[in-house]
Amino acid sequence: MTKVQTDPDPETALLASAGGEAGVLATSGGGGRYGVAKWVARRLALSVVVLFLVSIVVFVATQALPSDPAEAILGRDATPQRVAALTEQLNLDKPMLEQYTSWLGGVLTGDLGDSLAAQRPVADEIGSAFVNSIALLICCAIVLLPLAIGFGAWSAMRRDSFGDRGGLGAALLVGAIPDFVIGIVMTILLATNVFKVLPAVALFPDGSSPFSHPDALVLPTLTLVIASMPYLYRLSRASMIEILESDYVQMARLKGVSSKRIMVRHALPNALVPTIQASALVLSLLLSGVVVIEFLFRFPGLGSELAESVSNRDLPMIQTITLIYAAVIVLLNLIADLLTVMVSPRLRGELK
Repeated sequence: MTKVQTDPDPETALLASAGGEAGVLATSGGGGRYGVAKWVARRLALSVVVLFLVSIVVFVATQALPSDPAEAILGRDATPQRVAALTEQLNLDKPMLEQYTSWLGGVLTGDLGDSLAAQRPVADEIGSAFVNSIALLICCAIVLLPLAIGFGAWSAMRRDSFGDRGGLGAALLVGAIPDFVIGIVMTILLATNVFKVLPAVALFPDGSSPFSHPDALVLPTLTLVIASMPYLYRLSRASMIEILESDYVQMARLKGVSSKRIMVRHALPNALVPTIQASALVLSLLLSGVVVIEFLFRFPGLGSELAESVSNRDLPMIQTITLIYAAVIVLLNLIADLLTVMVSPRLRGELK
């Protein structure tokens, strides 16, 4: 039996003596701050490298688009002379390496260039759209994470019951439906003839906060939550079942520890580790869904701007928005890794 330090809580000592992961987490000391700081520094450096590689891929991919941006701006009736003049004005006639270094230098200094279609700075074009998309993502996270984790824990505690089987069946069914189909169904149910309680499109003045128009956020948020719920719910349920079937939880039950205390003090914290990583993945996938959902509901976010920029062959806008998406995904994964270390003393100990 593993020797543990004396703990005033007999349940903690019991679980630790069982040799389970919860015992390790409950009794191991926290890792040194220096080790955690070094790990964070390494992760930040790796994130910078990833974003640099992404910037190369994004730039090369946008340069490989089949149509000419100058022709897309001037239209099909433009003369070759006008197209050539605009191409030179936009510096599109320079070598690709020179264009890339110029663009990357502008990104590093905060100069994102000018939109080819709007002839305005990219930062001015996407400023409010970025805020709107982040607001939508935050609303989805606030609703999705506690709902999926809580329902997954509830379902695991009632494994093989009617409610558990019904939840799994519903998750499999909803998970097979594309995002835009869910959005259309929600629009029919809540914004048209069935229950006309919400606006079918998200229309609010430019520059105003989306939180000042909460009714415009409901349908996009609801659609994204429903589309993302099945994966996180099933993973949370599976993680909780694995913890509840572990040896140390079974021993705790034999010793008379209440199910509620086992769940709150020991099972749920251990199940959070894989759930945190899955949450980062789900939120990252939400960004890809946001493009479709924003276009469907005419939500003025980065997804709508990206769709419009692609149709206009607006290279600076496409490059900047794609790089922002990549940066958000890298940031979400970095936060998830940091939270995993924070909730797991054993991992902190390994970083000493």
